Amino acid sequence: MADHQEARVTLPSEPVSVPAARRHVARVLADWGLPDDTETADTIRLIVSELATNAVQHTFGQSPTFTVDLRLEREEQLHLGVTDSHPRWPQRLPEAEQQDNGRGMVIIRWLAEECGGRLTVTPTPEGGKTVWIALPWTVTVQT
Repeated sequence: MADHQEARVTLPSEPVSVPAARRHVARVLADWGLPDDTETADTIRLIVSELATNAVQHTFGQSPTFTVDLRLEREEQLHLGVTDSHPRWPQRLPEAEQQDNGRGMVIIRWLAEECGGRLTVTPTPEGGKTVWIALPWTVTVQT
């Protein structure tokens, strides 16, 4: 078994790409041995849905595409990243502004922490950013 596996897809920053990103991630994770009907699979699908939605909604047309990266390192840790080219990083909105939206990153961070993982944001060389989620991997990888 290789020390790590990787998968990537780049999609247009359009609402129809959110379910496409979710399906892509589900297929890759299934190929890596994560059953589709587990709580972990549900959590990861929710995280990718929130991150892809943010990439579509909050880049204000300044990122024509977004990329979803998956890396599985040493069958121990899953890294899920969503990259867009908009320079603005996610920000927590004040409580008063969170009535109808603005809770996505709070939910993502909570889900990651609940699974023993973490959320980080890193800049890209082109001036955008990648929102990364790192989660422990407890599944035996299929080759």
